[in-house]
This record gives sequence, C-alpha cells and structure tokens, in this order.
Amino acid sequence: MKIYLASASPRRKELLKQVGISFKVTPSLVEEKVTKVRPDEVVEELSYQKAVDVCGRLAAEGKEDFVVIGADTVVSAWGKILGKPADKADAVRMLKELQGGSHQVYTGVTLAWKYKDMSAMYATFSECTDVTMYAMNDEEIKAYVDSGEPMDKAGAYGIQGLFAAYIQGICGDYNNVVGLPVGRVCQELKKRGIM
Repeated sequence: MKIYLASASPRRKELLKQVGISFKVTPSLVEEKVTKVRPDEVVEELSYQKAVDVCGRLAAEGKEDFVVIGADTVVSAWGKILGKPADKADAVRMLKELQGGSHQVYTGVTLAWKYKDMSAMYATFSECTDVTMYAMNDEEIKAYVDSGEPMDKAGAYGIQGLFAAYIQGICGDYNNVVGLPVGRVCQELKKRGIM
C-alpha cells in the first residue's frame, strides 16, 4: 500500500524516513479553516482537512490502495494557540510569551486510507507534549530570530535545532514537538494492517 504525506514539512519527512517508512510527499492545497477552540481539537481538525484534501485528489486521479498522513502542530501557552510566526516581530512576541514556565505542543494526525472501490476511511488522533524552557533575554531572542530558524515553526522555535540550548525538559513524545508523533503513527498504521 502506498503512503502519502500531506505535508511538505522537512521535519515530518525526516521522522518518517527515520523509522523506515517509504512515502511520497503530496502537500495539501486546502485553505485551512479553524472552527474549534481547544488546541487538541484545532490540530485534529486541520490534520483532517489536509488528509481529506489529498485523499480526494488521489482518488480523483484513480489511485487506489493508499494511505494519506495529514498532520498539524501548534503550541499552546497561557491559554493561547501559537502557530507559525507571520514575521520576525511575531516570532519575538511568541518567544517572549513562552518565557517563565511550561507550554504544550499539540500535533494532530489524520490517517485516510482507501482500498480499491471502497469509500475512504479516516482515523484522527492527537498527542500533547509539555515543554519547559529556560529563560531567554532579549538579545538571545533577537539572535535566535535572526538565525531564521523559527520562521516556519509553530511557536517560533525548533526543539531539534539551535533552540535546544533553551529547553529545560519535556514530558511526553519528543518527536511530537518536532512535528509528528511518529511512534504513535506507526502503531495506528499497524493496527489497521498497513504496516
């Protein structure tokens, strides 16, 4: 069965390769619409939209026997959801908001699979990881933002990059913070006889 990743995220690609999953990248083209408020529901909703979009396109092309992995990640801090920063000033604002405590990283995943002439089936779940940061001063925040690393990442940081210097600890799945709870994805695929 062919596996398609509904994301162009280099981090998600690396994680799937790391566990030996062969896949093709087919990014979703859907305009994301958020109707939920809770972070776990938001990422589940967005991952579902992405998976449905790619699944529908593949089915329209006549493809069969495939599974699509859709995913979305947000950071939640002090009751606010932080997605990707719009610009450098937004990245600075987000990093200042994350100071002085723990926050949560949520990744929602939707698996969409289709066998031959059957209708597509879907399974959606989310994972949450708590992240505690060391304090950063204004110069450290500016230097980090100037590196360019935070610009395409939820919460304006990448735990696997330069930002590792400011991570005090995590509780939960590290890979979830990177962008995909790949262990859970493997287990969910296995449950459905896809792996």
